[in-house]
Amino acid sequence: MAGKTIEKVQEAHTDEWMAIDGVEGTAIGLFEGKPCIKIFSSKKAEELRRQIPSTVEGFTVIIQKTGTFRAL
Repeated sequence: MAGKTIEKVQEAHTDEWMAIDGVEGTAIGLFEGKPCIKIFSSKKAEELRRQIPSTVEGFTVIIQKTGTFRAL
């Protein structure tokens, strides 16, 4: 049986990640030419790495500091 798609993995974990202070959003992107899950953050990656692993269900997780998201 094949593993979950990256979309399903992102969907399964987004609510958990969004509950962490400093997480602004999630997305699917590329890292070294392969699909990855991106965590957009208003904090430095090092501050969140204890709570967010570098891989989830076989997919790389990249924390990218973007600042706070605000509606325009």
